[in-house]
Order: sequence, then structure tokens, then C-alpha cells
Amino acid sequence: MPDTEFSDDLKWTAEAKAKLKNIPYFVRGQARVRIEQLAREAETEVVTVDLVEQARIEFGQ
Repeated sequence: MPDTEFSDDLKWTAEAKAKLKNIPYFVRGQARVRIEQLAREAETEVVTVDLVEQARIEFGQ
């Protein structure tokens, strides 16, 4: 996933980006938006594997 598709105000760890790539492409964009929303709600500037896992659980996978 090109870095241009990620939010400018949040940084993603390499591990979080790798986890995101495991999400099916047809829902990956929606998942990315929700993960970034969770990061903002948590008032963090870095998207971690924990946030990706939190979103995965929320989506019921």
C-alpha cells in the first residue's frame, strides 16, 4: 500500500502496515480509515499493531 494512501497526521509502524496488508483489499481502505479513527480517539500519533488488532476485533474477524 503506497504511503500516499495513509493519513499525513498519523505515523504507521512497519508492523501495523504489514498487518493491514493481510486485510482483504476490498475492505482495506475502510479498515484503514477506521484504524486511523481509533488512533485519533486514543489521542495517539502512531498507529500500532494493537490498534490494528482492536479494529480487527471490532470488525468481527
